[in-house]
Amino acid sequence: MIKNTGINNFLKLADSIPVADVRTPAEFAQGHICGAHNIPLFSNEERVQVGTTYKQVGREQAILLGFDLTGSKWSWFIKQALEIAPDKKIALHCWRGGMRSGAMAWCLDLYGFEVYLLTGGYKQYRRRALDAFTQKFKIRILGGLTGSGKTKVLHELKALGEQVIDLEGLAQHQGSAFGSMNMMEQPTQEQFENNLATELRQLDNDRPVWIEDESITIGKCAIPNALFHQMRDAPITVLKVSPEARVDFLVNEYGALDKDFLKACTQKIWKRLGPEQTKNAITAIEEDRMPDFIRTVLVYYDKAYRQGLSKREQIKMVEIDGDGTDGAANARLIIAQQNKLNEKI
Repeated sequence: MIKNTGINNFLKLADSIPVADVRTPAEFAQGHICGAHNIPLFSNEERVQVGTTYKQVGREQAILLGFDLTGSKWSWFIKQALEIAPDKKIALHCWRGGMRSGAMAWCLDLYGFEVYLLTGGYKQYRRRALDAFTQKFKIRILGGLTGSGKTKVLHELKALGEQVIDLEGLAQHQGSAFGSMNMMEQPTQEQFENNLATELRQLDNDRPVWIEDESITIGKCAIPNALFHQMRDAPITVLKVSPEARVDFLVNEYGALDKDFLKACTQKIWKRLGPEQTKNAITAIEEDRMPDFIRTVLVYYDKAYRQGLSKREQIKMVEIDGDGTDGAANARLIIAQQNKLNEKI
């Protein structure tokens, strides 16, 4: 049985049954529905062949070529589908809900699957994802100088029942020149947007949502403009932590990283650090003087953050003296402060 369904119902179904994306591996890698499985009807090269035939010869020849290319694969498609959907219920899509998903649906229906086919395909899903960023949210920004432990505070706020969006977690990057930690691989911009849209759809828009103060780019990922503008206009709670506590925190975070990685990242910001400070930072890395290295680069990061903070509306800013970099303690302080502010409203 094949049932065509719109994007709203499709996403509800995706919470309970597997989603199969039948586009090519390259299309899937560029961006896909969160949690989807890739069962490609064509390889990357085969899709090019079919597309070229469609344009240069015609639709019917392209269909025939498609069946020639997939002729020996149909049993594999079924086996792959059974692996991810053993109860034979599956949601399917391709790029526009056209021939690829239609052919796969026909195959699985023939075998006895209950197939839900997304009308408009992944293209419709992308429209829905981009629409998520235009919604209005009750954003609360968590700010503070580098090394204040803001990400840990966010996680503690979530553990205490607050709504949280961890942009750095979604972007797989900690925001600075050293943010990849020499191990994290960032998603594509498209996949970052898909992951973020999925998180936003799960929010209760009547409740506040905490987001860390970020520039518009996190590594190579960019926060969608509509959401970023809301972030810049939102109230901000600035966590104040002593310089030495921040240095200790950052030494623990970055001190064990590969020296060549740290030196290469330092070189990337030499124009902003200046030649002398860059030289001092690299020498400190080589001599295992990690606190000195951290103090040197913090001069730049602190200055840049304070400049950004000065452009915000002061009336929307609250400062809190943190309990060192203790994430749990600082999360409780922030909630207590917010409760006081709510009582005044």
